[in-house]
Amino acid sequence: MKNQLVITALGEDRPGLVRELSRVIQECECGIGDSRMMVLGGDFTAIMIVQGNWNSLAKLEVQLKKLEQTQGLTIIGKRTEKRQRRIAAVPYAVEVVALDRPEIVYSLASFFSSRSIAIEDLGTHSYSAPHTGTPMFAVNIIIGIPADTHIAMLREEFMDFCDEFNLDAVLEPIKG
Repeated sequence: MKNQLVITALGEDRPGLVRELSRVIQECECGIGDSRMMVLGGDFTAIMIVQGNWNSLAKLEVQLKKLEQTQGLTIIGKRTEKRQRRIAAVPYAVEVVALDRPEIVYSLASFFSSRSIAIEDLGTHSYSAPHTGTPMFAVNIIIGIPADTHIAMLREEFMDFCDEFNLDAVLEPIKG
């Protein structure tokens, strides 16, 4: 059975950070599973799950401390276990676009949470609308809808919610 380590890394952005981080992981005979690496502001950020046997992960934890010092990163590693699903859920994708306002993510999270719907993945992006320069905000979410949920009713409630908050949104099943 593979052991797992969640790694987060943060530091001033510069070329070569992904190479160095992935090199250390590979040299410790571990593999990267799910991951996100991007530049936010002027900083490189990464979050990933790494798999390996117990000894490989222990070696990696030591090497990450060295990488922290040599690359000027802040790295946190936490052992974790394979996710156990509590309920049967159907994966759906939610895409929202609206004028940029600070309460959008909170409002969406509250809508789904109040219906016991888990947010599996959430990403946001701010940008300026073409031609007008109007500040816009896009949200992409993957949710797990409990199998016993009446989808048509949920979709209607969600569309009413989006109309109330002036959000342009799509709620659709994830295919294949």
